[in-house]
This record gives sequence, structure tokens and C-alpha cells, in this order.
Amino acid sequence: MNRSVVRAHRYSIAEADLEEFLARRGSLIATIRESHPGLTHAVLIRLEDGTYTDTWHWESIGQMGAAFADMPNFPEAPLTMALTKDATAQNGQVVDES
Repeated sequence: MNRSVVRAHRYSIAEADLEEFLARRGSLIATIRESHPGLTHAVLIRLEDGTYTDTWHWESIGQMGAAFADMPNFPEAPLTMALTKDATAQNGQVVDES
């Protein structure tokens, strides 16, 4: 069984920057998909403590790795992340989806 892989980000965004962040994030995702169609979906969740989790689902580890290796070529990436603070990221594999 081929299971998707994810990159899970966690960060804070100032409330005043949220609208701009969403626009930049949408642009970044669209640009990445043009070159790396293995990005199947991305989910942004605001948690109770006011931080956000942003989980990007990929068809394979190879596709995810190629896209993140290409990240310096996407000017939207630093523009988007400039609106975040305390950012962390972890990779994982989907074990179960119900």
C-alpha cells in the first residue's frame, strides 16, 4: 500500500497579518503545484492556543523532497514565511485515514 507523506508546520501569525499570509500561502501552493504536482492537498488549522498547523500532503517522499529542494527557486516561500514566527516543521507518513 502506498501511503502519502506529510510535512507538518507549526507557527504563529499575528492576527493583523493573517489575510496577507493566506494570500501569500495560496500563491506559494499554486506555484509549487505547477512544478511539483505531487502536492495533493494542504490543510491549515488554527489551534486553541492561537498557533497554526499547516500540513502539506504529498504522494511520495521523493516528490516532497524534490519540491523542498527546489524551494529556493520560489520567491513566494520567504515572503510567506516572513509573516510567521516560531516556525517548526516535521516530516511524517500517513498511517491511517478514516
